[in-house]
Amino acid sequence: MLNKFLLGSSLALMVFSLFVRWRGIYWIAIAFLAYAYFRMFSKNYSKRYAENQAFIKHTVKIRGFIGTQKNMMRQRKTHHIYKCPNCRQKIRIPRGKGKIAVRCPKCSTEFVKRS
Repeated sequence: MLNKFLLGSSLALMVFSLFVRWRGIYWIAIAFLAYAYFRMFSKNYSKRYAENQAFIKHTVKIRGFIGTQKNMMRQRKTHHIYKCPNCRQKIRIPRGKGKIAVRCPKCSTEFVKRS
């Protein structure tokens, strides 16, 4: 996981350095790439595993947020996602049912939405 991040950010920084004429960005990208290759060819598996676990631990909130957003975008093809006006609970309604009365499962507030 850490190697994917290092390689992806190295590629992004190299492309970015083409547009911004500051050489420091290019050298940072090269350093990321060198560290990724060092990790790939290292024989110290336990150390690389510990580094990867630390990276996963520090990025769990960001990855969870991105996963939730991906899931919501996937569901938007077949469902509308509304928020309850009272408690802000997200409610998923199937598309194509016309105007329907929606009851919030959390606070039992009823409101009308188009699906």
